[in-house]
Amino acid sequence: MALFDDIALEVLIAARGLSDFMSGGALRLGVTGLSRAGKTVFIASLVQNLTRGGKLPVFRVQAEGRLLNGSLDPQPDDHIPRFALEDHLAALSGGMDGADNRRWPNSTTEEAELRITLDYERVEGWRTGPARLHIDIFDYPGEWLLDLPLMAKSYAQWSRETLEASAVAARAPLAASWRGFLTTLDPAAPAREDDARRSAALFADYLRAARDERFALSTLPPGRFLLPGKFKDSPLLAFSPLPLIDGAEIMDGSLAAMMQRRYESYKSHVVKPFFVDRFSRLDRQIVLVDALSALNSGPTAVRDLETALADVLLAFRTGPTSILSRIFRPRIDKILFAATKADHLHHTSHDRLEAILRTLVARAIARAETLGGSIDVIALAAARATREASVKQGRDTLDAIIGTPMAGERIDGQTFDGKSEIAIFPGELPGDPRLVFRGDGLAASDSDADYRFVKFRPPVATFDAAGNAEPPPHIRMDRALQFLLGDRLR
Repeated sequence: MALFDDIALEVLIAARGLSDFMSGGALRLGVTGLSRAGKTVFIASLVQNLTRGGKLPVFRVQAEGRLLNGSLDPQPDDHIPRFALEDHLAALSGGMDGADNRRWPNSTTEEAELRITLDYERVEGWRTGPARLHIDIFDYPGEWLLDLPLMAKSYAQWSRETLEASAVAARAPLAASWRGFLTTLDPAAPAREDDARRSAALFADYLRAARDERFALSTLPPGRFLLPGKFKDSPLLAFSPLPLIDGAEIMDGSLAAMMQRRYESYKSHVVKPFFVDRFSRLDRQIVLVDALSALNSGPTAVRDLETALADVLLAFRTGPTSILSRIFRPRIDKILFAATKADHLHHTSHDRLEAILRTLVARAIARAETLGGSIDVIALAAARATREASVKQGRDTLDAIIGTPMAGERIDGQTFDGKSEIAIFPGELPGDPRLVFRGDGLAASDSDADYRFVKFRPPVATFDAAGNAEPPPHIRMDRALQFLLGDRLR
């Protein structure tokens, strides 16, 4: 059965596509990623660079002097929260409190939207001269994206797959309390609310533990168990997998029947509306990936990230866009996977980080390319928190990065106060990206490796004469913008 082989769903999507087409020619850019990937910082940097003249030499419309103006405009969807740009910029710069109070913005927990408008000179096509492009940026947690495959899974299938995943070596200790509680339950027994809620709470604890950066696991649907938002304490989240006997009938009034009903309600009231009203309307998509956290945690986390990225791409309706497809079957025609935090590495490893991410998404890319979608991979830093230096150590000259570690970071037994800079030798990523899947970690795969992925504070902001923060320094943001927007600005 196809992932969304549902005539009613297709009709809803087509109706939404027709409505969007009639309302104007904006490009809808989706920005997502799993927890701590840097979505908020990416959007803030993107807007600052496009509206305040950032240094973007690979972004052709600006490099050729054709970008006339970039401005913020009211968003088209009044029912979606506005992306809190000003608050996030104040956090990055320290705002009125000064640079000593700069910090990374809070993570995305709900959807948000922002519109920017670019005025530019058109140089291709039948109409040259001044033109305008509205870009509607839709920010949403990547955990929600991993819910979309649930649409094609029954409760029994999801229960079986989730229980099997929780039994593997890396997850079993984290799932022990929840799985232990399941042994006290009889799926065929009469439904009890206390049993459902206790099981759901322990299941959510397991998912949160697996997401912790010590383990950095990624395949953890349902996403709302991690980021409940407005559904907190709702019966929609009061369910969990159960050990069901294959082929056994689920009897009315049983615990299994209650869990199954709530699972189906979750799909109907959470997953399906997100797909129809939000996701299916996107034209372009960037998926931000914190590959360094997975690399730090070892091959199990890397393999889990690979599986998550494959699941992510299964959700995309990729392919070339035409006027008819925009109206009747909206689809994303460009997807960019971006390994973030490239500034935590010396530039000599940036291409290697990119190669590792390309290996992680190879299976997913092969599938999408058969459907006609255009996909690329990049390593970037939306707000560069470090600078590079060469440091003498004995007779050797070592490539280092210099930055200010976050307060409380411990390096070689020293705890940092969040104010002092330090030179770090992050080491080089392996030249063969396949090494990250072997051994107990990168160091076990490459005997010469010595990796130090440190959490740095945001860069110190610079301000113009009016007191407005300038665009932050970045790595390869211009390449990302050229891939995502360049063809619409010719």
